Amino acid sequence: MLSRRTLLVGGAAATGVVVAGAAAGVGIEQGVLPGRPTIQAALGLNGPAGHIPHDVEPVLGLVNFFHSRDRLGARVGWTLFQPPDAGPDLPVVVALHGLGQDHDSAASTFGLGSFLASAIAHGVPPFAIAAPDGGTSYWHPRPDGEDAGAMVVDELLPRLARRGLDVSRIGLIGWSMGGYGALRLGGLLGPDRVAAVVASSPAIWQHAEDASRSGFEDAAEYEAFTVVGHQHDLDGIAVRIDCGTGDPFYRDVQDYAEDFARDAGLVSTFEPGAHDAAYWRRMLPAQLAFLGRGVVSSA
Repeated sequence: MLSRRTLLVGGAAATGVVVAGAAAGVGIEQGVLPGRPTIQAALGLNGPAGHIPHDVEPVLGLVNFFHSRDRLGARVGWTLFQPPDAGPDLPVVVALHGLGQDHDSAASTFGLGSFLASAIAHGVPPFAIAAPDGGTSYWHPRPDGEDAGAMVVDELLPRLARRGLDVSRIGLIGWSMGGYGALRLGGLLGPDRVAAVVASSPAIWQHAEDASRSGFEDAAEYEAFTVVGHQHDLDGIAVRIDCGTGDPFYRDVQDYAEDFARDAGLVSTFEPGAHDAAYWRRMLPAQLAFLGRGVVSSA
């Protein structure tokens, strides 16, 4: 069976239409061709993979557990990356994982301890990162009563405060499902409680009928908890959105970013990349620098 790449390259060669081949490349990059993410990956157009730094001593992740009332009694694991000798009242960034991941992904998939140590070594002001388990709830209230977003606010943050960390104005970062969750929680809490939000490849759909049934049971649930049309909820918060052009969410995320007010100060990037760890790791250095400036300057 011929691959998509074979069909594209072979078809162009057979017809001798070089211009058509060039147009196809532009179509892929502009996101107008059907099956764009698959084609872009097959043609190797997703850019270089990011790598976990190995030239620094990583900030060790301390694993903790508690039973969450907001997650219906689930045993919630969470990992805390707290730089040593950083002083008291260290600001906090909460990291929200994607669908199919958990708190351990912060270390195993993203190498957050190494990226955080590298950021600090390159001059980013120190901060802590707390990564909790959110299950598959999309970080918002679900029909069965589970609410991982409330778990973060009402259960995780008080635990961090009791450890002497400064949670008065936090940062949020998330990937895919967690990217959506970071945008929603940031808007829900507002600028008095959130200094900076980073959404990496956020799972955003412009229309209810396209939304994943894993996170939105029906149109009513989508309308109740979508971030689309609610960009103004993030006014006063430093927001950064990154999404690869080879990501299935690319166009929806781009439309979402374009609907921020001109004076909102949004930072958004759309460069070659897929919906995967290779792209997410590549973006982490700039994202952690953005969060460091946001949460430390507000402390």
